[in-house]
Amino acid sequence: MHSSPIDYDSKFISRAGKRWRPSGIRGLFPLEARPGMISMLAGKPNPATFPFESISITLKPSAAAAAAGTGEESETLRLSGSELDAALQYGPTAGQHEFLSWIYQLQQRTHARGKPQDEGWSCAIGAGSQELMEKAFAAVCDPEDTILIETPVYAGTLGFLQPSGRTLIEIQSDHHGICAVQLEHVLANWHSDPATSSLKFPKVVYSIPTGSNPTGSSAPLERKRLILELVRKYDLLLFEDDAYYFLHFDPKNRAPSYFSLEKSDGGQTGRVVRFDSLSKIISSGIRLGFVTGPNRILEIINLHTSNTNLQPSSVTQAITSKLLTHWGHERFSKHCEQVSQFYCEKLEVVNAAAERHLAGLAEWNKPVAGMFLWLKLNIASPGKEHEADSSDLIATRAVQKGVLAVPGFAFLPNAGKSPYVRTSFSLIDAASADEGFARLASVIREARVEAGLE
Repeated sequence: MHSSPIDYDSKFISRAGKRWRPSGIRGLFPLEARPGMISMLAGKPNPATFPFESISITLKPSAAAAAAGTGEESETLRLSGSELDAALQYGPTAGQHEFLSWIYQLQQRTHARGKPQDEGWSCAIGAGSQELMEKAFAAVCDPEDTILIETPVYAGTLGFLQPSGRTLIEIQSDHHGICAVQLEHVLANWHSDPATSSLKFPKVVYSIPTGSNPTGSSAPLERKRLILELVRKYDLLLFEDDAYYFLHFDPKNRAPSYFSLEKSDGGQTGRVVRFDSLSKIISSGIRLGFVTGPNRILEIINLHTSNTNLQPSSVTQAITSKLLTHWGHERFSKHCEQVSQFYCEKLEVVNAAAERHLAGLAEWNKPVAGMFLWLKLNIASPGKEHEADSSDLIATRAVQKGVLAVPGFAFLPNAGKSPYVRTSFSLIDAASADEGFARLASVIREARVEAGLE
């Protein structure tokens, strides 16, 4: 195991990452805060020209209060004056100071207990965690690099990785997340396996450890320890895409994050880059996510931002910061518990409908987090399991019968066939779930007849 500090530039930073330079304007922004400084620096519009006088945000009564009929009233928060001027103005690249400070405190409480910031980690805000992931891969990976990627994997990640030219090496996942046995096999045999011997040894392994999109899998503690051990053994970085962390249905028994384990197990820190999202717990439309990881990698992400889209939206940051500051961390935690309970109840309804209609026609593991049921359709002809594919069945036949889902091939980094289908239970009600699975069952039965299974 490595014990010396990680030299990111010699091992991990991409050529493009090393070429980013501070913006000629934004690089000087921090100097405006010096006492007595007269700034003629930026072409910021004058707040006197902004047509907005105030922004009011009205909060719903909590779900628990509504269910209990306590008569809890809605709350109204207001942005005005200098606070609103700041929200409508250009702001810091990494995030507005108050909001970013709240996020630091959240990470300290949730993932970084005993891991002080002077150990070399920091946070940055982005327009959703997906934007930050794309910039993190760009900071680390050159076009000729290989990436070890949990499979099946979120289609959005494939959307920006596949056109990049990088080689994606699939590491299969099971109901407990990315498979440690296969990961070690691939790494141990990299130079002798004809499939990988001509490729560059990877820098990064990417995983979705909680309520994975699409599989719904969540990695338990022992699996995470094995993965982290391999990351250290083979000198890798781990990109932890944890958008569903707060949608765990049993948070008291949720495994600690990889970012947390780095410190708590006493091993070397600085190998985990963690991505969080507010989309699933506050609002998807505000487009806010955050990244936590080694200072050097965060520095390059911020340089990328400052030279491209400048910053995440000041307005949505200000609105969200107003909410979170008003709530405090304890009330935020309570809100997350209520949201996860909401989806847990959704799952029970949808899972019951699936059991009524799909028993014998499909197989699935009931998830402990997230928004998805990952169904394996029993449509394979005898002896031809490797040829089973849900693509036409889901994309054509199911659509004709009035039900939409996503065929499994959409989540494969290197294409191929898949008997799986992803169904989401986040929006659907009981009646629609029942009818939807009944229609899907009809389509599966037709395919089974054609395959000689019925």
